[in-house]
Amino acid sequence: MAKKPVKDADEGVYKIVEVVGTSKTSWEDAASNAVKTAAKTLRDLRIAEITKLDMKVDGGKVVAYRARVSLSFKYDG
Repeated sequence: MAKKPVKDADEGVYKIVEVVGTSKTSWEDAASNAVKTAAKTLRDLRIAEITKLDMKVDGGKVVAYRARVSLSFKYDG
């Protein structure tokens, strides 16, 4: 007997954008800053995926942490 497909409560279309957050203290804060700032203008954020971490270096010292974050949100079209 074939299984019935389960309807996902979150069915729909989602858009993905990429943002970069920065912090002087940590990658975690950098990622959090990216999400907090994006949430001010994007509605219904669903998933945040860290796609890259790097650091800004000046004079041999780390001066900033950066997190590239892919964010998905429901597209109302």
